[in-house]
Amino acid sequence: MKIVIDNKIPFINGVFEPFADVIYKAGADILRNDLLDADALITRTRTICNAAILDATNVKFITSATIGFDHIDTGFCRRNNIVWTNAAGCNSLSVAQYVLTALLQISQKCSIKPDKTTIGIIGVGNVGKKVADICKLLGMNVLLCDAPRKKNEKNAAFADINEIAENADIISLHVPLNIAGEYKTHHLFDEKMFDTIKAKILINTSRGEIVETNALKMAIINKKIDFSVIDVWENEPKIDKTLLSLVDIATPHIAGYSLEGKAAGTAMAVRAVSKFFKLGLDNFVVENLPETDGEIIADCKNKSLTEILQNIVKSIYDIMLDDNSLKQKPEDFEKQRTDYRLRREFASYKIFAKNVSKEQKKMLNLLNFNLVND
Repeated sequence: MKIVIDNKIPFINGVFEPFADVIYKAGADILRNDLLDADALITRTRTICNAAILDATNVKFITSATIGFDHIDTGFCRRNNIVWTNAAGCNSLSVAQYVLTALLQISQKCSIKPDKTTIGIIGVGNVGKKVADICKLLGMNVLLCDAPRKKNEKNAAFADINEIAENADIISLHVPLNIAGEYKTHHLFDEKMFDTIKAKILINTSRGEIVETNALKMAIINKKIDFSVIDVWENEPKIDKTLLSLVDIATPHIAGYSLEGKAAGTAMAVRAVSKFFKLGLDNFVVENLPETDGEIIADCKNKSLTEILQNIVKSIYDIMLDDNSLKQKPEDFEKQRTDYRLRREFASYKIFAKNVSKEQKKMLNLLNFNLVND
């Protein structure tokens, strides 16, 4: 058999060579000719899996080592008996920790108090649920909005988008991109929406096309939005440079790019191919991730949980380094994403917390920090 693999998927080299001829190629450069005699395609979001590259090929199975699947023409696949999967939830903790990092930055810049703040989370899947849990631990009032779940589960706990617009101080977006249909999310946040919402703070880590670029620019210019965190952009990698200059925290679609998230995505892709073709790799995991060096020492004396988190998280992940890199060289968007620096999830670091209370220790453990002291 033959498998074509995006060459930026980590930890996958050598895995399938005992079973197949393997071709590694940059995702954006994978063409129909590469797939004519291929049985499987393992990809990321940069390969647009539609008729242009799939029609009349031998591809039977596509798996994406990412959460999103809007790069896969699922209708074409269904009509042509091509099975597809994505790595649902693989990097959800990475994205949630990115959002926490952004919230801590916001709390410094905007002087918000978590217990006096309402956050509206639109989209309550693998990522949205984790963001909600973090926000509740911080003491925030959390409103959850998920139109499909509200309808299918008949769950009154879900707010509708009008309730979010009326009550949320912060809005965080975690919806898939749906171009049309009952649950259309394309340009969900347009000029009309920005005129409606109470929120002055917007975080988008879902898909760039959820937010209409010109509408967001005008919302920032007209002070309807005071603070914005944008990780995903319309027309990536050719992003709007005016919007980039207006956004407070701008990053190149890397919210889910922790090493652990990437390893999980790879493992899920390998297991999916294995199960489809019966290769015996159904329990594949990425082993021996590198250990992080040293301990982070945090003195918690006379500090609130937010202050403690600000100190610890900045030692693990300084989000403003990514912001600075993108704003300095936006033309390198794809390069910065492809060659992204090593970022680890919180639990990979040993945290030595001095003068920590029992309640603070409990909260830090619940937030996935690895405390090494009693």
